[in-house]
Formats: sequence, C-alpha cells, structure tokens
Amino acid sequence: MAMIDIIKYEGDNSTFVWKHPCEDFSTSSQLIVHETQEAIFFLNGQPLDLFGSGRYTLETANIPILRKIKNIPTGGVSSFHCEVYFVNKVEQMAIRWGTDSKVQYVEPTYGFPLAIGANGEMSLRAQDSKRLLVNLVGTEKDLSQEKLVSYFRALLMTRIKTYIAQVMKTSAINIFEIDEHLLEFSNELKGRLVPTFADYGISLERFYVTAIAKPDGDQQYEEFKNLHFRKYADIADAKIRQQVGVIDQQTESQKMVIESKGIAQKRQIEGYTYQQERGFDVAEHLAQNEGAGNFSSAGIGLGMMAGVGGAVGTTVGGMVNNAFSGIQSSVENGRADQFCEECGARIMPGTAFCDSCGHPVAKPNSCINCGYVFERPGKFCPKCGAKREG
Repeated sequence: MAMIDIIKYEGDNSTFVWKHPCEDFSTSSQLIVHETQEAIFFLNGQPLDLFGSGRYTLETANIPILRKIKNIPTGGVSSFHCEVYFVNKVEQMAIRWGTDSKVQYVEPTYGFPLAIGANGEMSLRAQDSKRLLVNLVGTEKDLSQEKLVSYFRALLMTRIKTYIAQVMKTSAINIFEIDEHLLEFSNELKGRLVPTFADYGISLERFYVTAIAKPDGDQQYEEFKNLHFRKYADIADAKIRQQVGVIDQQTESQKMVIESKGIAQKRQIEGYTYQQERGFDVAEHLAQNEGAGNFSSAGIGLGMMAGVGGAVGTTVGGMVNNAFSGIQSSVENGRADQFCEECGARIMPGTAFCDSCGHPVAKPNSCINCGYVFERPGKFCPKCGAKREG
C-alpha cells in the first residue's frame, strides 16, 4: 500500500480537470490547492468536501464524512481509499472552433443558393466544479481543452449554423456585406450558448465569430460578385463625376471673383468708379457715330445724354470742352484766318473786297495779329498793341 505525503496539481494550464494518479492517502497527508484551483475528494464514487486554495492536513476533523467510516483505526495512521480531482478555474482563451460543414441558405438579395462556413475563437472557464465532474468528466482522468471542445462540437455546429442561416434570411443580409455583421453574430451566439455550457458547469466567457468562409471560386458566386461590385462601381463613378462637376463650377466662380477683384483694383488705382467707366463706354460709342465730328450732332448727343447720368454727362461734356479748347488754342497761337461770307474764299489780311468774287469784306471785329475779339471801338488792340485795320 503506497503512502503519500504531498497531494498537489501536476497538470498543465490547458487542462480543465486533472485527477491525481494516487488513490490511497494517509490521514496525515498534506493537500496543496493553488489560487486558481479547487480540489474535490471522492469516496466510493461520491463527492466529499470541496477545498479552495490553501494547504490542508487530511484528518477526520477536516473531512467530516470520514468520521463515519468505522474501519479507521485509533491514532489515524491507517490509510483509506479515495480519489482527488483538481479543477483548474483559470479562464482559458483562444480556443478555436469552426463549422464542420457548410451552412446552406438562399442569398436574400440575389436569390441564389449559397454554402458558407464560419470559424472563430472562444474562452471558457470552469465555474461549478462538482457539476463539471459529475455531468461531464465521470471516471475520466483528465479533461483537456481539445476533449471539452469535442464534447460540445455537435452542439456548437447545430446552434451556430442554424442561427447564422436564420439571421441572414430574416435580416436580409447581403453575402458581400456579411463581414459587417460579425460582432452581431458573436454577441447573439454567445447569448444562445451560455445556458448550455452552464448546464455542465462551464462558463462561456467570450465568443467570437472571426470569419465567414465564402464560396470563392464557385462560378455562380463569382458571377454575382462581379455584378454586385460593378453596380457599386457605377454608383461610385457617378458620384465622382458629380463631385468633379461641382469643383469645375466652383473653379469658374472663383475665376469670375478673381477677375472682378482685379477690375475693381484697376479702377481704384486709376481713380475712377464703375459709373464713370460706363460713361467712358457711352462716350466712345457716340464718337464712333457718323455725326460725331459735327458739333451740332455732338450737341444732340449731349442732349440725349442728359438723362443718362451725371457721370456720363460729365465725361461727354469734358470731351466737347476739350475740342473747343483745342480750337481756341490754335487761334491764340497764330493768326486767325478770315473767309469770304459770299464764296468762302480765304481773305488776305488788309483787303476790302474778296479777290475771288468781289464781295465786300466785313469790317473785322478781331485783331489780325493775335486774334483778340474787340469788345468796344478803338484804334489799337488792347492785348498786343497792333493797329486795327479798317
């Protein structure tokens, strides 16, 4: 009969339940349970007390049920037959899962049959040690991650495939947009699987659907995929063209604004306003008319311009004044010519009759030297002192 002094967990961290290989312990043996573990004694197939983390001496005082065992001799040194199971209660993460077959359903958008798969990860933790041992472990020596997932494989596949097919049908989820719903799938599936795991003393801490396996390579699927992306490519292209058109319109408007600002700056530098500029345009138009060289026509033009505006009238009036001042300047800078009132021939200074037609020449009323217009009778020009003729 083997005697043992120390009873402790000797499994790895990927194991949920580990049974100590020895089954006969002395009442003076030491039991060591780590922080993330629990230990359960079985006697004659029945679970005894549950030990949490700590160090324990196996005595009848610590195991009340053993007090009823009559074959323990006085002194407590005799051995007894029992089993010790250690339950690892740490959360075990990154446990992979995946559908063993394709999910068959009819794609709601295009109405063609599809077969897809799903896979992901989950994390589990032993929650109820006694329930886990009684309902799932039984007489097994250990319960690893791989073995636990194999126990739940059929349940996982049934629940996952049924749920995904139902949601994609009722929610009309497009196969090409299914990746946008992975979080929705994960949360809903976790809620559906939690009660089932809890029945066996297991807590489903996290559950993720990380990928949906689409039927890439299938001819029908590829045809509909091309159709789908071509449709959205056309929409995107139309939006781009619309944005480009808006940009072109904005660019044209900006050019007009820049040109307007440039013209305004030009007016400011050259010292005239918009109204004056319009007056320049009207004056230029009048100057191009056939009668623009005739002062009488110019007078008519000035009369018509009276109602146009002060700026335009001022501009045209300035043009006429400049014309008259030019004539006056030419008279003042030289001798004024005199013409016959009968035939229009040029009259030589000092003559009394026209040498062309003989018509009497009117007595001049201006100085023949400087052109000064006499205002009263006299013998000499009051401006240059020249002697008057006649």
